[in-house]
Amino acid sequence: MPDFAEFSHFWVYLSASPLLGLTMTLCAYLAAQRIFVLCKASPLANPVAITVALVVAVLWLTGMSYERYFAGAQFVHFLLGPATVALAVPLVRQLPRLRRAALPLGAALLAGSVTAIVSAVVVALLLGATPELAYTLGPKSATSPIAMAVAERLGGIPALTAALVIGTGIFGAVFGRYVFKLLGIRSDAACGFALGLASHGIGTARAFQVSPEMGAFAGLAMGLNGALTALLAPWLVPLVMAWMS
Repeated sequence: MPDFAEFSHFWVYLSASPLLGLTMTLCAYLAAQRIFVLCKASPLANPVAITVALVVAVLWLTGMSYERYFAGAQFVHFLLGPATVALAVPLVRQLPRLRRAALPLGAALLAGSVTAIVSAVVVALLLGATPELAYTLGPKSATSPIAMAVAERLGGIPALTAALVIGTGIFGAVFGRYVFKLLGIRSDAACGFALGLASHGIGTARAFQVSPEMGAFAGLAMGLNGALTALLAPWLVPLVMAWMS
């Protein structure tokens, strides 16, 4: 029989190490990636969603605070910046095609960004959400740092915006494939651009799992939508709220 008292003392010692959060995150992701492979790369077994569930379960079972966990896991958070910049590599390889499709991509970017902002605010208000929650939801389709900054400027709750951004990304990565199939969209470029625009980094990661071309267009959409959301949301969200009232 395992000595649970001894394990409890060991856990108290281990949880004080800042490397525990990093180790926990990496182990959870490796397990999630293994599950993803065993499920034959099904989008329903999204590695990010499984990793989040595993980490939340461990934190809940052990009673560890998020602050203590993040003290070690923040190294992964720091790497988000370099990883985003690295998306420029596949973009350069697709540059001739991007130039030829500049006009339709620009139209899709504007339509998608406005739709993402307006639909989130309108649906929230129709369901009885408070103005603060509507401000929180407005930038949910942009990448986390931009979405949180925009939500804070509008008067929303940045921490909740971050959670909504992750949820939006997971939802798009899991169900995007089925939506494209239902609509008969087969172009990797179109699917990738839609995933990156609506589901930011998590959708872009899913796009790279399908093909480099899809990933490149997703990365482009993610970056451009982040910048456009930062410009549009601060005046578009209050305008929609005034119109709804």
